Amino acid sequence: MIRVEERSTRPAGGPRAHGPAVEVVDLQRRYGSFEAVRGISFEVAPGEVFALLGVNGAGKTSALEVLEGLAPPDGGSVRVLGGDPRRDHSAVRPYLGVLLQSSGLPGDLTVRETVSAWARTLTAPRLVEEALAQVDLTGRAHVRVRSLSGGERRRLDLALALLGRPRVLVLDEPTTGLDPESRRTVWALVHDLVAGGTAVVLTTHHLEEAEELADRIAVLRGGRIVLEGTPSEIAETQPATIRFSLAPDAPPLPPLPGAELVAPAPDVELHTRALQPVLTTVLTWAAEQGVALAGLQARAASLEQAFLAVADDTSPPQA
Repeated sequence: MIRVEERSTRPAGGPRAHGPAVEVVDLQRRYGSFEAVRGISFEVAPGEVFALLGVNGAGKTSALEVLEGLAPPDGGSVRVLGGDPRRDHSAVRPYLGVLLQSSGLPGDLTVRETVSAWARTLTAPRLVEEALAQVDLTGRAHVRVRSLSGGERRRLDLALALLGRPRVLVLDEPTTGLDPESRRTVWALVHDLVAGGTAVVLTTHHLEEAEELADRIAVLRGGRIVLEGTPSEIAETQPATIRFSLAPDAPPLPPLPGAELVAPAPDVELHTRALQPVLTTVLTWAAEQGVALAGLQARAASLEQAFLAVADDTSPPQA
């Protein structure tokens, strides 16, 4: 398991100690005539997790590369702790931790040598042993990177991202390749960092991960933000679902105000934004009529449902 520990009491310092940790205003990114990011804006406060979700090609990585200082914007602005991540690189970089989808670490170095080399590029790194223990790699310290499993290499990537005690942490698919137990322990580690005031920008294809970690979510499609809010607010953009099966001789359903009949008897499916009243009406009718509701399911709207509705929408995003 990855060990979670208390956050260091390192002084905040840095380019700016107050206000939003991340500010993105009308960000645009182009590749020739192709607009990968088409004017997105968001802020992330200290101690907040902000998730960018979207299918492949939605613009997530293109946006993160600007935030990480790896590419300039083609329009708009990005500020990390008040500084431009490219122009003010030397001031911002000590306080910015980045976990890329793929790090490309040298395979010939051992785990300890890799962490030690990375630590020499930082102004106030954690101790190497502390960093290894934090991600449960102490027992693999003398193993060459090329011999690590995919999950172990991902934990090494995470150790490097956290080595400088960042005030802003960018996590691009942080739990790729991790087993379920390690994934949940990484979540606990992120919660711990956030409790200490770290701002986190996250991308993930695991919607369960977004629900677990994110305070707010923005869903990208075609380079634009098409949904934004808390996980529950985004889920509530979709209706709840009621499903059940009726016998062939069952009486007709009663009027159900506030419900849409998506599939008729015998296999009934209802969509509604008033789950409790509609379900109460159905159950009352069934009890009065002596009707069995075989396979009854009542499900509130979910983040996955909302995400898939956006992902499956083929209409162009609104300008």
